[in-house]
Amino acid sequence: MTALSILDLVPIIEGGDARLAFRNSLDLAQHAERWGYRRFWLAEHHNMPGIGSSATAVAIGYIAGGTSTIRVGAGGIMLPNHAPLVVAEQFGTLESLYPGRIDLGLGRAPGTDQLTARALRRDFLNSAERFPQDVVELQRYFQPAEPGQSVIAVPGAGLRVPIWLLGSSLFSAQLAASLGLPFAFASHFAPDHLMEALKLYRSLFRPSGVLEKPYAMAGFNVFAADSEAEARRLFTSVQQQFVRLRRGRPGPLPPPLETLEGFWTPAEKFGVEHALSCSAVGTPEQVEAALRAFIAETGVDEIMATGQIYDHAARLRSFEILAEIGQRLGASAPGA
Repeated sequence: MTALSILDLVPIIEGGDARLAFRNSLDLAQHAERWGYRRFWLAEHHNMPGIGSSATAVAIGYIAGGTSTIRVGAGGIMLPNHAPLVVAEQFGTLESLYPGRIDLGLGRAPGTDQLTARALRRDFLNSAERFPQDVVELQRYFQPAEPGQSVIAVPGAGLRVPIWLLGSSLFSAQLAASLGLPFAFASHFAPDHLMEALKLYRSLFRPSGVLEKPYAMAGFNVFAADSEAEARRLFTSVQQQFVRLRRGRPGPLPPPLETLEGFWTPAEKFGVEHALSCSAVGTPEQVEAALRAFIAETGVDEIMATGQIYDHAARLRSFEILAEIGQRLGASAPGA
């Protein structure tokens, strides 16, 4: 069985604000819980006018506090931006407030541009190189405190907060395998090394105290509607957002367009279509066929679905359609 989960970026839309974005994300999470999704993750990004989840641990607390059973977590925390102790304390706090429902996904990138990364953590040039050591240090903070231990995560010590490694290259796949951790690949925007990363992760995996066999997740964009034309129209919002980001002018999520002809250059169109190639856009039948093909090709244990849709009602409908597809695919129940 392949589980279905949701990755949310708390999209700030043109004409809206962060308050509306958070309200809509909570509403989506509450629907996702009723529809049987396993997890609802939020991602850390900075200096992005269209993404509201920069204070990711705070946002997770808000979503977890408004839901009851669905797992809520980070997809992910960009560890180079933070001291491991701070992350342990934040997620120890979340696990204490919402026991058995918190996930901690870790990424190696800063989730922003270099200037903003410097503002976040002054020694950012070396922080990515320390990622393996920082992951191990973070794991230790969740272990029960030992007699005489001088630095303890309070709360955090002795709590079982599941750690995932996230990546869009081969590095994190190999690290996750060596540490015996679950692995999530960011194929929803960086598909190039997906199959090679999954192969490496599975072949090099070493069982650990938290995981006996490999567990792989992949990101996948879903834009589902009752007609193909409507789904493709909804898809244009994120396509515009990607183009603007690549032009160095990131902004709020724009409303959809009837056509992108005249908006992007042929080179921009090629680049965006490649980046978003792990996507299903269309009717329920078309989305189901694309999802089945993706699962058959990758063999992933879980799909982390995302969909940056301008209209909140349309976003709810898209994820409702996906949930109905998940039931037909035999996706496992929430909390499993």
